[in-house]
Amino acid sequence: MIKIYTDGASRGNPGPGGFGVVMLYGALRKEISEGFRLTTNNRMELLSVIVSLEALKKEGTAATIYSDSKYVVDSVEKKWVFGWEKKHFKDKKNEDLWKRFLQVYRKHEVKFVWVKGHASNIENNRCDELAVEAAMGGHLKIDHGYEDEKKKENAKLL
Repeated sequence: MIKIYTDGASRGNPGPGGFGVVMLYGALRKEISEGFRLTTNNRMELLSVIVSLEALKKEGTAATIYSDSKYVVDSVEKKWVFGWEKKHFKDKKNEDLWKRFLQVYRKHEVKFVWVKGHASNIENNRCDELAVEAAMGGHLKIDHGYEDEKKKENAKLL
């Protein structure tokens, strides 16, 4: 069983953002983080989960994901995302990421556990540090899913 801790952060919502991941398997440890110039906290929370699952090398891997995001944990554990999928994500935010999530989620045996953020969970706190550091980095990537959607919305207003 692989233990995965994830977190997302944004400085402003929207604003510069980042995610952090800590993956544990026995004595092995892997940390992943990345920053984006304009995004939202929820997108970073979800992207941290996606990236962690995409990092798994063997299909069918059993993983427990520990996240402080009710948005992500409840959407999956309460099966909301599967209903959204059946309705083609009509009027739902982050459709691009949810589709990407479902694709990788179905390749593994994934369980979610909600943890209280900014509490005494050492690995969750480390993920928060990674996410905040990434959001403040100098070479922030473009969150095309977010920025392209905003451009479409703005074009409709003109």
